[in-house]
Amino acid sequence: MKVLLTHTPQSRRQYYGERALAALRELAEVRLNERDAALDPPALIAAAADVDVIIADRLAAAPAEVFRALPSLKAFLRVAVDIRNIDVAAASAAGVLVTRANPGFMTAVAELALGFLVDLSRGISRASADYHAGRAPQVRMGRELAGATAGIIGYGAIGHHLAPMLTGLGMRVLVTDPHVRLAPGPLEQVALDDLLARSDYVICLAVAAAETENLIDARALAHMRREACFINLSRGNLVDEAALMRALREERIAGAAMDVGRATDQMPSPDLAMLPNVIATPHIGGLTPQAIQAQALDTVRQLDAIRRGEAPEGAVNPEAWARRPRLSA
Repeated sequence: MKVLLTHTPQSRRQYYGERALAALRELAEVRLNERDAALDPPALIAAAADVDVIIADRLAAAPAEVFRALPSLKAFLRVAVDIRNIDVAAASAAGVLVTRANPGFMTAVAELALGFLVDLSRGISRASADYHAGRAPQVRMGRELAGATAGIIGYGAIGHHLAPMLTGLGMRVLVTDPHVRLAPGPLEQVALDDLLARSDYVICLAVAAAETENLIDARALAHMRREACFINLSRGNLVDEAALMRALREERIAGAAMDVGRATDQMPSPDLAMLPNVIATPHIGGLTPQAIQAQALDTVRQLDAIRRGEAPEGAVNPEAWARRPRLSA
């Protein structure tokens, strides 16, 4: 079986790793992308001309023409959870299996959320930047997290990891998610507007989908209190960035922290990231050895199942998989 791994050399080191690559090579003949740039659809088609499986980084988009142009392709595996730039309908029409990796980054992202909370409350990065620039930092009153209220928008895998961390710090935790019904316990499930109005820290963890596009818009931000902060660890698509910028510039909310945005590769948008009341990191929420290894090794397990003609956990269209391989020897 022939496999194309689309990661550039740098992203392969950071987002796949030698252990997973070695395991992959035990299962298949592996072709690597040695370009410094991500593969656009024409380059992806050329690189995958005769392969059976593509294992793709999150920048490797797969529109319909990719599946039409690759008659040997049996499966397209994404080393991430987000598959919005894969045309799953076109893959299904071509009989190609599409999979996503498991969310092995929950702990890493939850811990980054804690870092954002502390930094927003105590001004750590702001004071450090002043010292690094040779300026005397302004001494400002901080806030304690204990006794404060955190509102989690979207109670999925990351929210499940984060919530007990927050209650362990002595925070009240509100949750809003129309797809989840919480059992009685320390968390309080509320409507979105109620969460926005009551939270000291609003933490966006909702899934990016058509119904959550610009979920945090001018109306939502108007519900937040002036001393509240907004944190986005989901996707930039959930936020109306123009509205958020106005709210921050006019100090209608106290601050924001973001690991994602609408720039390339879901990076924070530079115009937002440069504001003095914003903390921004370059989409590193899941960039830890443990998180990356978990997702990379998940694609190795998926490939092993595919070689046996089995739809692995993480398959999104198994019912359409017409190009199922014969059993490997």
